[in-house]
Amino acid sequence: MVWVLGVVVLLLMMIPLTAIVLDSEVGKALARRLGAGVSEAEGEARLKRLEEEVKYLSESVQSLQDETGFIRKLLEKPKEQEALPPGED
Repeated sequence: MVWVLGVVVLLLMMIPLTAIVLDSEVGKALARRLGAGVSEAEGEARLKRLEEEVKYLSESVQSLQDETGFIRKLLEKPKEQEALPPGED
């Protein structure tokens, strides 16, 4: 029986808290975003831009991997020591 009273009190407290949150700027912004939606043309244009950005980033990552591999090979390759020319007495 006590838990029923606790649930009732919790529900009674949630009502004003929900009203405060929904009346706040956050609640209004959320309502605008949910109500506005995105047209199909805008969605297609955004998807196209995102696909182009992913392609560009993939190419950039591939280029960086190639450069890193080249530098790693240069650093791992033992450098041949050049002999000093014979000295004059």
